[in-house]
Amino acid sequence: MSHPAPLTDDALANQPFLSRPLTKLLGTKTATALTKLGLTTAQDLLWHTPRRYAEPGRLTNIGALTEGEHVTVMARIHSTSTRTMRSRSGALLTALVTDDTHTLTLAFFARSAGALRVHESKLQPGRVALFTGTVRDYRGERQLTHPDYIIIGIDATTTDDAIDVANRPIPIYPATAGVPTWRIERAVATVLGQLTPTDVPDPLPATIRERDQLPTAYEALRMIHQPHTDSDWRRARHRMRIDEAFVIQTALIQRRHTTRTLPATARPHIAGQLADTFDATLPYTLTQGQRDVGADIATDLASTHPMQRLLQGDVGSGKTLVALRAMLQVIDNHGQAVLLAPTEVLATQHAATLTQLLGPLANGPLTKGPATTITLLTGSLTTTQRKRALLDIASGMAGIIIGTHAVLSDNVHYADLGLVIVDEQHRFGVHQRDTLRTRGTHTPHMLVMTATPIPRTVAMTVFGDLDISTLTDMPAGRAGITTHRVPAKNPTWMSRVWQRAAEEIHQGRQVYVVCPRINDTEPDPTTEPDLTDPDTLPLDNTPTPRTLASVTTTATMLANEPALAGVRIGVLHGGMSGDDKDAAMVNFADHTTPLLVATTVIEVGVNVPTASTMIILDADRFGISQLHQLRGRVGRGTEPGLCLLVADTQPGTPADDRLNAVASTTDGFDLAARDLELRREGDVLGATQSGRGSSLKFLRVITDADLIATAREDAITIVTADPTLTDHPELAAAVRAYSDAGRDEYLDRA
Repeated sequence: MSHPAPLTDDALANQPFLSRPLTKLLGTKTATALTKLGLTTAQDLLWHTPRRYAEPGRLTNIGALTEGEHVTVMARIHSTSTRTMRSRSGALLTALVTDDTHTLTLAFFARSAGALRVHESKLQPGRVALFTGTVRDYRGERQLTHPDYIIIGIDATTTDDAIDVANRPIPIYPATAGVPTWRIERAVATVLGQLTPTDVPDPLPATIRERDQLPTAYEALRMIHQPHTDSDWRRARHRMRIDEAFVIQTALIQRRHTTRTLPATARPHIAGQLADTFDATLPYTLTQGQRDVGADIATDLASTHPMQRLLQGDVGSGKTLVALRAMLQVIDNHGQAVLLAPTEVLATQHAATLTQLLGPLANGPLTKGPATTITLLTGSLTTTQRKRALLDIASGMAGIIIGTHAVLSDNVHYADLGLVIVDEQHRFGVHQRDTLRTRGTHTPHMLVMTATPIPRTVAMTVFGDLDISTLTDMPAGRAGITTHRVPAKNPTWMSRVWQRAAEEIHQGRQVYVVCPRINDTEPDPTTEPDLTDPDTLPLDNTPTPRTLASVTTTATMLANEPALAGVRIGVLHGGMSGDDKDAAMVNFADHTTPLLVATTVIEVGVNVPTASTMIILDADRFGISQLHQLRGRVGRGTEPGLCLLVADTQPGTPADDRLNAVASTTDGFDLAARDLELRREGDVLGATQSGRGSSLKFLRVITDADLIATAREDAITIVTADPTLTDHPELAAAVRAYSDAGRDEYLDRA
């Protein structure tokens, strides 16, 4: 394997300072240690900002420490003692440190007492220090073994330095056991000592900086790492929030400006054709929201520039009907419409739903009067089926094409692609959307749908390149859903759960039982969230592991449940083939197997109007959005829905708060706001599909709503006057860097 040649001194001198490798700035040993944190260049290190600041004199609450936690603690040394160990050779130094209420023991081992004198000389009673290590429980007492530490006011080169360290806020960095916070601080100080104002590009125009009295990017970097007062680091963080909001909004506005200047084929409403025929056959009246949104979409489709619209609505608000009416308007103009779904189950369900909605209007090809043909294209089609589908698409026979990623394949050729509808769009990347945009003679119109209601502040940050339509009212005739919590360890309650399921089934209705795992050999979901899924939240770090419910074990258990004797049970999960998934849903819908044990594969879009009950086992393992989506699978007809959240949680924990939130309301927009409040910071926008982080670092979409709005107005002003940012090269570079890193995937995170 070849390696790039090392940079020569001349090449290094010509390289932008922020791009220089830490090996050249700090030396190989220090730089190698920092690579464990993913820090390899000057920019990596300088943008690795403190997560908090310790106030001089304010000690850490030792009583709040938990076993196994890696911590940095500020504490006062109470006493120190050294003794020879009896059970084995060597010496032990123990130091007792305190926050003036609780105590923590420090333990240092050595072969002889003499080797511990360096610690004895520094760990003198009365001194305050920062200690870092992993908390252990030793005979009922909290302990750090061989912690790294730095004595406040002592570990400095001069008296002035000591006074400065003792009085200024102390930065606490995201660190590891091998690279404690003060080593990062020293590395940062070394790099900052070589940094000049010209080394730091400033994306924020001077006019905005002066208007808002903001520090420069260079000044903000120095203040966030080496604050002399709390005001310093607060001003620096504020500046960095503005930078983040401004760069994101500029990228969004640029993208919006670019797409709106592209040519598109106008697809106006044509009276008396398929769209009007379909409306006349509807057995119910559209909601006011459906009519209003439909009118906006119809106007967009009639434009010679591509529609770029987000349609959001709560579970069951009628988005599919709105989308179908848009498709028919395009078909009336001899165009084709693609509906892109995230899973084969959902694609198949969409095909069945649209076929049912259209009735006889789905029986004819594009060229034969007021009718069209629906074609399903998924990866599990047989060779013969796939060839037939591709031929129908290429010839124009297929007016509506429904599929998964298969519709993105290079060998799929469209006769005249006029509209792309992306369902549950957070499952698809920006680049995949762009791929579809290139499939038509002109850029097709695009409608993005999400059933995850989005608070205004998130929509402004995540979907700022799209026009946003919201369905807030629900179709008439829906009976509503009641949600209850059920303690999993209470056998009486659990017995009643299965009795209630049997009662619903005996009345001709169906029941879902959702599990977090497929089988018992599958690893338990970990305490770390899957950041590629925006609906997944950090799970409680409970010290006692438990066995989570699985589809296979639960199906077997329910087959032996007396209350469900004689009830046929089906299973559905992502490990099944496409045909088996389809068969499972068909059997469930026609009551062959009226009880379906499934994973979250049924979370989105699955529509069985007579399904009345949703039982979610280990409900604390799911996020608010997932729980709300799962609950939305029942109560879709005229029968009332029931959702039972089965879990044991400790009061006051994040999981308990999530379940209480879902049980308290069925308002998806209210839940979306609560969801954001409960998520740990940085998870709002998720992470990129490539695994590189794209979470917001400084910005908070709920608390920084006004700041985001201001940044958006500033970005609109600049992009309107300078669409290519020719006059703002540093801003252009920041936008490119953000997108080039794969971070434009944040457009696909709700």
